[in-house]
Amino acid sequence: MRISERGQITIPKSLRERFGLNHNVEVELTPTEGGLLIHKRTAAEHPVESVYAILDSGESTDEYIEEIRGR
Repeated sequence: MRISERGQITIPKSLRERFGLNHNVEVELTPTEGGLLIHKRTAAEHPVESVYAILDSGESTDEYIEEIRGR
């Protein structure tokens, strides 16, 4: 593979099909110690991200669990 004058690369068709990299799919490049990692961006948010840090009451997790259990 070569990088074009405009900084573009062509991902071989077999790899695009294997990893679902169809037309207009967004990808992210992540620098690693060994080079660059290419992965698809997902439109869906990970379930943990939707609830991460919603408890900003100053309580510990144990205190919160005891409270919602009514103890």
